[in-house]
Amino acid sequence: MSNQHCTGIILAGGENKRFSGMEKAFVRIGEEAIFERIFYIFDDLFGQTLLVTNHPEKYMAWDIPMAADLFDVRSSLTGLHTGLFYTTTPYAFFVACDTPFLKKEMIQVVLNTIEPNLDIIVPQTKLGFEPLCAAYSRRCLKPAQIQLENNRLKIQDLFKSMRVKKIPETQLREIDPDLISFFNINTPEDLERAKQFAGGHTTL
Repeated sequence: MSNQHCTGIILAGGENKRFSGMEKAFVRIGEEAIFERIFYIFDDLFGQTLLVTNHPEKYMAWDIPMAADLFDVRSSLTGLHTGLFYTTTPYAFFVACDTPFLKKEMIQVVLNTIEPNLDIIVPQTKLGFEPLCAAYSRRCLKPAQIQLENNRLKIQDLFKSMRVKKIPETQLREIDPDLISFFNINTPEDLERAKQFAGGHTTL
């Protein structure tokens, strides 16, 4: 399935509580801000890109369509639901805005695995699933809405009722040996590790 059948969606809905309100998306790792790097990867891969954010004023410098959460619930599932609601393509690929080392090749592996009969295409490692480096069909929209209405906020609950293709770790490591595409910044300590890694001083 071509990339024209899949929208790239960046989720920037976190509250950044552990960063004193600082927007993680604009933290610079190496030469680029995290959001900037993801934006250019998506711009190269997808015919359509969407940013889900409740603070569009912070992203006005970027030529990117934006949408705010439809449910007033702080969860990644809320962003996924919003992205699927506004997506006009059969599939959407989702990523969080705090993944500084996401590889273009990792996204392409997911996209190349999409088939019309599948609902979710998700990487799986020994640590579990990576639901925010995955593709979802628009058929997931209604189940996601039902979960939100019932305050069931785990994205992985969707997997129980949808047709899921899991991409195994062995395949993922062929293009990302250290699986750094899945490293995300949740704490100030994560940020320091990321900066050191980008500077060549350590491994993640």
